[in-house]
Amino acid sequence: MDLYFEMYSGIAGDMTIGALLDLGASKEKLVEAIDSLGIDGYKLVFDRALKSGIDAYNFDVILESENHDEDHDHEIHDHHHHEDHGHNHDHSHDHNHEHSHDHHHHHDHHHNHDHSHHSHSHVHRNISDIEKIINGSDVLSEKAKKDALGIFDIIGEAESKAHGIDKSEVHFHEVGAIDSIIDIVGVTVLLEDLGVENIYFSKLFEGCGMQKCAHGYMPIPVPAVANILRDSNISLNIIDDYGEHVTPTGAAIVKYFSTGETIKEFAIKKIGLGAGNKDFEKSTNILRVMEIENPKKKA
Repeated sequence: MDLYFEMYSGIAGDMTIGALLDLGASKEKLVEAIDSLGIDGYKLVFDRALKSGIDAYNFDVILESENHDEDHDHEIHDHHHHEDHGHNHDHSHDHNHEHSHDHHHHHDHHHNHDHSHHSHSHVHRNISDIEKIINGSDVLSEKAKKDALGIFDIIGEAESKAHGIDKSEVHFHEVGAIDSIIDIVGVTVLLEDLGVENIYFSKLFEGCGMQKCAHGYMPIPVPAVANILRDSNISLNIIDDYGEHVTPTGAAIVKYFSTGETIKEFAIKKIGLGAGNKDFEKSTNILRVMEIENPKKKA
């Protein structure tokens, strides 16, 4: 199977999972894979959302801590616009994560892993910890593990450059680590389930302005995203639409799977739409992933 990622409103990990599920990837395999990681303190949400009147698949991770830690409410509730990857970020986001006005159909809050084994807001995980979690799964294939760790490595490198520290010193705050692990492992599992052989990407579109964080403001694209895209074959287009459209996880997914090969002609076989959690002024917050037929292959 060949896929085309249309990223006119950017990309994030949960948007990618939503689009792949909408294409027909197995929700059951996704849940089984996530369960095998042995992490807890979250609920998985599977439902639909209307984005500018367009019906899209909404996948989300709701963390237990959002019900217990008021100081981190924005950081947790709006996890995909900008995941709290960094060593020193402590993001308290100012985004509107308004599920209630956009959703229709039912909310499937699946698998409530809300065991309070530790205080999530104070536990950090580094790359080594995340490697142990992923490699410890008895469900993930070797390919899914390799791909997930490859994506995490890209994020770790970018964060180390942003903060001027060694990659081994980069800490993923617990609230960001759970989201990131689920999103990244989920993407690799679903791509494998669909039997994806080639992925083609459109140009990557990012918003403008500043990203509010606990210690001030960061320019968009945020440093981790800019570092991921530096020295890559990915074309970044800054559009006149305020707000962050590309998360570090989204950028790392593109960088890991991109070969630099573009495609301008194809037949569309199937379409998957993944909903984002924001409403932008000049773009629809969806990721459109299409199963395509490359005419060159038929020649």
